[in-house]
Amino acid sequence: MKFLEDFFNKTRPHFQKGGKFERWYPAFEALETFAFTPPLTTHDGVHVRDSIDLKRTMFTVIVAMIPTLLFGMWNVGYQHYQAYGMEMSHLDYFMFGFWKVLPIIVVSYAAGLGVEFLFSVLRGHSVSEGYLVSGLLIPLTMPVTVPLWMVALGAIFCTLIGKEIFGGTGMNFMNPALLARAFLFFAFPAYMSGDIWTDLSPEAGHAIVDGYSGATNLVTFDENFRNLPSPADMFWGFEQGSIGETSVAACLIGALILVGTGVGSWRIMLSCVLGALFMGYLFNLLAPASMPNHAMHTPGYYHLLMGSFAFGTVYMATDPVSAAHTEKGKWFYGFFIGALTVILRVFNPAYPEAVMLSILLMNVFAPVIDHLVVEQHIKSRLKKSKLSRA
Repeated sequence: MKFLEDFFNKTRPHFQKGGKFERWYPAFEALETFAFTPPLTTHDGVHVRDSIDLKRTMFTVIVAMIPTLLFGMWNVGYQHYQAYGMEMSHLDYFMFGFWKVLPIIVVSYAAGLGVEFLFSVLRGHSVSEGYLVSGLLIPLTMPVTVPLWMVALGAIFCTLIGKEIFGGTGMNFMNPALLARAFLFFAFPAYMSGDIWTDLSPEAGHAIVDGYSGATNLVTFDENFRNLPSPADMFWGFEQGSIGETSVAACLIGALILVGTGVGSWRIMLSCVLGALFMGYLFNLLAPASMPNHAMHTPGYYHLLMGSFAFGTVYMATDPVSAAHTEKGKWFYGFFIGALTVILRVFNPAYPEAVMLSILLMNVFAPVIDHLVVEQHIKSRLKKSKLSRA
């Protein structure tokens, strides 16, 4: 990499103050720091003030998402060939999904980073690193059937409205990738409702098998939860859904990476699980016996396996910017996300992917939770101080 370092050292004066490309220095700096660790520490938002570059933290999150990405690509091909009743090799499944998912990722990064670079040049500040993660999160929360122009629109919306309008990475109060998902869900419900999320590109000499349904399990479970796939299939991810959400096993691998490196909060992950289990089993106790197919009868642990609960818990709820920051606050924050997810799934089937709305709602209340925790801590310390004086 010495030749690359020499290239940046030779080119840098042209982009620094007084150089002929001075205006484009933020874009140059972004490319340089992507390849090499900068000599400066971060100073904006909530970033850690030490020698660790934020890009390296974001890279850890990307590594943690690789299992869900690889399995998602395989599952796209698997669901496609299953719809046509064709048995193919695992490599065929993966390669089909690879070529379907790759354009979605490329468009997401091109649109989102394009906006970030443009704003950095216009405002004269450094390119924020947050979109390195958002650029991959957005495709993973989308169905493979999503039009590419819609991916670009969602990426631009989340970058402009989700981050730049508040001052960039570290200043946003909502998870940008989830904001993009919510925007597309409400703006284009026909594409994002979960009715047909399997790529049905024609296969020569093959017709779609009789009785095929492209609906995700969250669309149908409120009618009769017994129609859900087996717990094993939901755990491993052999079902339809967004590209990266189906495999709980892949999400658990990502969780181990995030917790092991200290990037993700285990308190938030665990409290999300506890909240979902508490509400799920509470509904089981209150479920009306006269309505045996009601969604309240869905076994509590099913909610951990369905839809994107695992994906949202591991990668979205733990966002260090939009989540609660106090240790005690993280427990309340995660618990309410899990509980609200189950409540919305059971009583409001119009929003099948409830974890998305639950996380966004708790993003709004995270500062309030932290404030209440800090106030309670101050009152407790003052009380102890008075007692010690007495």
